Amino acid sequence: MIEKFELRWILSFQAVYEHLSFKLAAERLHLPTSNVSRHVALLEQQLNLRLLERTTRKMVPTTAGKQLYRSIRPLTQAMDDALEEVSLYGDSLAGHLKIIMPDLPILAEVLADFCLQHPQIQLSCDTQLDPTEGLLEGFDLVLRFGRGPLEDSGWVAREILRWPSCVVAAPQLLDRHTLPRSLDELSKAPCITSLSVLQGMPWRFKGDQIIQVRSSYKVNSGHMAKAAALKGLGFAILPVHACQADIDSGSLIKIDLTCEPADLVLYALYSGRNYPLVRVKAFLEHLRLKLH
Repeated sequence: MIEKFELRWILSFQAVYEHLSFKLAAERLHLPTSNVSRHVALLEQQLNLRLLERTTRKMVPTTAGKQLYRSIRPLTQAMDDALEEVSLYGDSLAGHLKIIMPDLPILAEVLADFCLQHPQIQLSCDTQLDPTEGLLEGFDLVLRFGRGPLEDSGWVAREILRWPSCVVAAPQLLDRHTLPRSLDELSKAPCITSLSVLQGMPWRFKGDQIIQVRSSYKVNSGHMAKAAALKGLGFAILPVHACQADIDSGSLIKIDLTCEPADLVLYALYSGRNYPLVRVKAFLEHLRLKLH
């Protein structure tokens, strides 16, 4: 029986059923509305069943339409997944991949490894920690760090890695400054902050708490912030994994406050299409496998 039907008829019916609108279904399928309407009519004609009741005001699926949708939805999803998998892992992955990312050794290794596996990929990579909004145009993917809620933009954000963080200080700093126990006390102490990334000066804590801190040492590098903290130049927020050995050795002291700093998160951002490009999805999957 299946040979009597065309896949496009079924896909058009599914889209109309989900939107209850020929116009919206046509926009989703990138087809003229007349084509979608004809596909549904041909499906109904071949089945000799009414699947959708149409009036001038609304559209309602019939019992047969509901039954057909429930039956075909898992099948079309399985087909879509199979095609995605083939395109993701097949030999035909090619094209120009344009990325902005931090200049970190681990990310450099991951990126080089990906291009080695897919020699048809042409790479253009710019290394920046805090690219401006206008600069993002023309790029397929941006990897950037963040703490707390991201600012609204036209980009889709996907979390790649999350690092719990803590406030630390060197013993020699605590010899000169009172040990802070609250966020208010911390705001009056000398701190090491970012120059431009992570929303600049404010320090973000869990529970959407934000404090303004005093800083005469601003850097856009976690390594530089840690080096300054070890020298006693100020209190710093660092990922726990990056300073645990120094805490264990006593070179840094973890400061217990009334609440914890917001986690440091590596985000992947891609343009606001409903779905990213196949090469972008392939790289994100490669990145996930390598970093976890």
